[in-house]
Formats: sequence, C-alpha cells, structure tokens
Amino acid sequence: MGSDRAADLESFLAVRGDVLLRTAVLLAGSREAGEDLLQAALERLLRRWRTIEGDPEGYLRRTLYHLAADNWRQQRARRTRLRLLQPGAGAAVADGTAEVDLRDSLVRLLRQLPPRQRAAIVARYWEQLTEAESAQALGCSVGTVKSATSRGLRRLRELSESAGSAEPAIQGPARGTA
Repeated sequence: MGSDRAADLESFLAVRGDVLLRTAVLLAGSREAGEDLLQAALERLLRRWRTIEGDPEGYLRRTLYHLAADNWRQQRARRTRLRLLQPGAGAAVADGTAEVDLRDSLVRLLRQLPPRQRAAIVARYWEQLTEAESAQALGCSVGTVKSATSRGLRRLRELSESAGSAEPAIQGPARGTA
C-alpha cells in the first residue's frame, strides 16, 4: 500500500471512524458486535483498497450492511438449529402415536361387540349420524338403534375396564401356556 493511500485511510478513519462505528453498533445491536462488524468491513476494504477510487465511505457502508445482513441470516439459522436441539423442542411437534394407540385399542374393543351393537356405535359416534339416519342406514327402527347403542356403550365400558385391569395379567406366564 502506498504511503499516500495509507495516509488517506488513516485520515478517513480519523474523521469518519466514530460515525461508522455508531452505524456498525446500530446494525449489530451492541458495541462489541459493532466493533467486530466494523473491523470485518475494514478488512474487506483493505483487500480492495487499491481498486477503490475516491471516497471509500460508500464501499465501507455497503460492506457493513451486507455483513450485518449475513450475520442476521446466520443467527437465524443458528437459532433454528439450536431450537431443534433444545429439550422440549419435540413438544412443539405433536406425536401421533398416542392417538394411534388409542384408536387401535378402540377398534380391538369394537371387534368384541356383537355385529348390531358394533354397527350402531360406529354409525352414531364414528360416522356421527343421528338416530334416524343410523336407523335408516342399518335398516331398523330408531328404538333398535337406541337400545343397541346403549347396550354397546355399556359393553365397551365393561371391556375397557377389564382390559385395563387385565393388562398386567396378560403379560404373565399364563399367556401361551394355559
């Protein structure tokens, strides 16, 4: 670097350094980060010093803005990655296995019902038909739908209570040996 250009850079920084530092601090959010940002911009300015003609402030300001934008993008990407690694991050994403298990156990219980009760329960609660619509779909009276639904729900409660209490017993040695 020629002595004239070096002197120009020193005089430029003596006059405009404080203003550029304030700009860098505002872009970066803190004094320390602003100093780092200005230093990185000055490093880029020094690499291109020979090719810059006239006032280098425009080049330096544009470099400050571009570096600040790059830092913002990097911080956002870093926060996203960290959010995925933090405990409890999986809580934001719903895990559907509990719902699948519940639905599977419900289907298993429904299979144990007699066909008319099963059909009435499915029509009323799974397909959400009214009693009249269920009766029409099943080809029976509304009273039959009501009684089949009532008996089916009672039987489902009994089966679900016995399945909940019999669960540990199934795991015992009597499973395949009896």
